[in-house]
Amino acid sequence: MTSRKPGTFWRYLLGISLLLAACQPTRTSPTVEVIEETPAEPTVQPTPTLPPSRSLVVCLSQEPSTLYLYGGNSRSMWSVLEALYDGPYDKVQYAAQPVILEKMPSLADGDAYFEPVEVQRGAEVVDADGNLVVLDQGVRVRPSGCTGADCVVSWDGTSPFNMDRLSADFELLPGITWSDGEPLKAEDSVFSFQIAADENTPVSKQWIDLTESYEAVDERTVRWTGKPGAYPLEYETLFWTPLPKHVLQNYSAADLLQTAEATDAPLGWGPYIMKEWVKGDHIELEKNPLYFRAEEGLPAFDKLVYRFLGQENDDNLAALLSGECDVVDQNTFTDEELEVLLDLEKSGKVNAFIGVGPEWEHIDFGIKPASYDDGFNLFQDARQDLFTDLRVRQAFAMCMDRQQIIDRWMLGQSVVPATYLPPSHPLYAADLPPLTYDPEEGSRLLDEVGWKNVTGDPRSPRQAFGVPNVLDGTELIVNYATTKAPLRVKIAELMAESMAECGIQLNVQYLDPGQLYAPGPEGVMFGRQFDLVQFGWESGTQPPCLLYESDQIPSAENDWIGVNITGYSNQQYDEACLAARQTYPDQAEVYQERQQAVQRLFSEELPVVPLYYRLRVAAGRPDLCGFDMDVSARSALWNLETLNYGEGCQ
Repeated sequence: MTSRKPGTFWRYLLGISLLLAACQPTRTSPTVEVIEETPAEPTVQPTPTLPPSRSLVVCLSQEPSTLYLYGGNSRSMWSVLEALYDGPYDKVQYAAQPVILEKMPSLADGDAYFEPVEVQRGAEVVDADGNLVVLDQGVRVRPSGCTGADCVVSWDGTSPFNMDRLSADFELLPGITWSDGEPLKAEDSVFSFQIAADENTPVSKQWIDLTESYEAVDERTVRWTGKPGAYPLEYETLFWTPLPKHVLQNYSAADLLQTAEATDAPLGWGPYIMKEWVKGDHIELEKNPLYFRAEEGLPAFDKLVYRFLGQENDDNLAALLSGECDVVDQNTFTDEELEVLLDLEKSGKVNAFIGVGPEWEHIDFGIKPASYDDGFNLFQDARQDLFTDLRVRQAFAMCMDRQQIIDRWMLGQSVVPATYLPPSHPLYAADLPPLTYDPEEGSRLLDEVGWKNVTGDPRSPRQAFGVPNVLDGTELIVNYATTKAPLRVKIAELMAESMAECGIQLNVQYLDPGQLYAPGPEGVMFGRQFDLVQFGWESGTQPPCLLYESDQIPSAENDWIGVNITGYSNQQYDEACLAARQTYPDQAEVYQERQQAVQRLFSEELPVVPLYYRLRVAAGRPDLCGFDMDVSARSALWNLETLNYGEGCQ
C-alpha cells in the first residue's frame, strides 16, 4: 500500500470542499447581508512513524539437511531450531534452567520422588551396575532404600522384593502457544516421546528404554516414571521437546522423516517462525507475534536470516567484515585463522567468542590389547606388555610437550588438562595439577623400570633389561595412530620430536577415520589393536568417568560394544565412578566430593594422557551484544532471542 506524507490526505479534502463551494450559485438579497464564515482548518493527525524493520544475518558453515527434531543432530540444525524452539530448558554453566517449564523438578521440592514398588521375576529393572536387565535369580540389585555399594544384594529368585522407582513431574508455563495460535499442551510432549520411541525414528533409545511410563497428568503437567532401580543423574531433563500433535498426529514416525511440515517448516513456539527455505542459499524467518516473551521486547529483530557460506572460515570472516553477516556461528578455526580472528578483535573490527571444552583430545595407551584377553604369553604375543606399569605411563606423559600445543596452535586460549573436565565445569578438581613436561624425570622413571639407554645417544630408542613382561633387548618403539586432520598431524610430529628426547621412538600412522574408528574386532581402536592412539571424545555435560570402567572394555564377550578401548581395569576406580554416577546432584556436597575423587584416580592412574580441551569459536560484528558462548549449551546460539546490536544494545 502506498503511504502518504503527513497532512496530504487532509489538504486533499480541503481543496475539494473549496472547489465545490466555488461551484454553487451565489444567493444575494438587497436587505440581508450574507456574511460567509471561513471554514475551520481541520486538525491534522500525523501518520504514526513505524520503526524501521531490523534484521539479523547469521552465517553457517553448513546447511542443515533437515529441521526435524528427530531427523538429524547437526550443529547447523540446532542453530536454526534455537529460533523456532526456545527451550524447553537451557543448559547454563552445565545446569538445566527452565524456559517453558515452571521449574526443573527436584527431590528437595517433592516434584521428583522415589516410591518403593514390588518387582517380580521377569520384570525389567536396572541392576546395581546401572544396566537394564530382566530380574532373575542372582541378579545384583539395590533394595528399596539402598543408595550405596554396601547394601547391594543378589536376589534369591523367590523372596518378595521391593525396589525404588523414580518419578518426576514437569509443569508447562501457562499461556504458551504454538505459532499458529494453538495452545502448547502436555500431550504434545507425550506425542513427541511416542514418536521418539518408535522403531522407525533414528534416535538413541537409552532413556526411552529406562522409562516405565511417560504420561500427561493434566493439560500442563507431564510425569516421567523410570524403571525400578533407574538412577539417571539428569532426571530433571527427562522432558521430551514437544511436537505439535494437532499438525503431525496423522503422520507415521517413518513418514515424519520426509514430511515437509516436520523437516522444512516445523511449527514452534519460539521467537521466530519459518518464512522460507531456499535450498543451497538461505533460510529466512520472521518474528513470532505470539512469542511468550514478546512483552519483554524480544526478539529484537523483525527478520532472521541464516546464510550458508561453506566451511571456509576466511570466507565467513570476510563476510563478517563486509557486513554481509552479523554473526558467524560456531566454527572450527585453524591456528592461522584463530590468529587472524584475535587480531581483528584487538583492532575493534569483530567480536570473538571463545569457549573451552567440554570436548577434549587425548592420547590413549593400549594397556591391554585384545590379544591378551585369552592370556598374555611373553613369547607368543606380537606386542610386549608396554603399559601395564604405571611408571611407564607417567614417563610417557612427562615426555609429551603438551604446553607447546596450547602455545603454538591454540594461541594460549586453552589449557593443558589435568582431567577430563574443563576448568569451567563446576565439578572440576581445581587442586589437581597436570603432569608437566619434564623429560629428565621421565627418563629417570624409564631407567627405574628397566628401559635403558645403551648407545650413549639419548635420542636412540631405549632397550628393555629386566622390564616385567618384556623380552630383554626389546627396543622402545611404539606405533602412534591418528587421523590426517591438520592439527593432529602437527601434534603427532611434535610428540615424536619431544618423546625422542626421552629415548622413545614413535612410529606415526595416519589412518582414515573409517579405518581408525571401525568397530571391533577388526577396528584399530574398538578392536583394541594399537599402542598409542590420538582422538577426541565429544563429551556431554555430565562427567564421563564411565569411559574407563572395566565393563566398558570392548571384547568378544560383549560383542565389541564398549568405549574403554585402553583395556584399563581397576576395581577401585570402577567403584568410585559408580558411586559418583549413582549420587544425585541434589546431594551437592557428596556429589562434588565423589566426582572429584574419581578425577583424582583418573589423574593418578593415567589410562590416557589428556592433550587439550577443544575450542568453540564464534564471531560477531563489533557492536553485537547478548552473545553468550556457554560450552554446556546445545548450540552457541542458545540465547538467540536476546541478541542485539547498535543502539539496541543501550
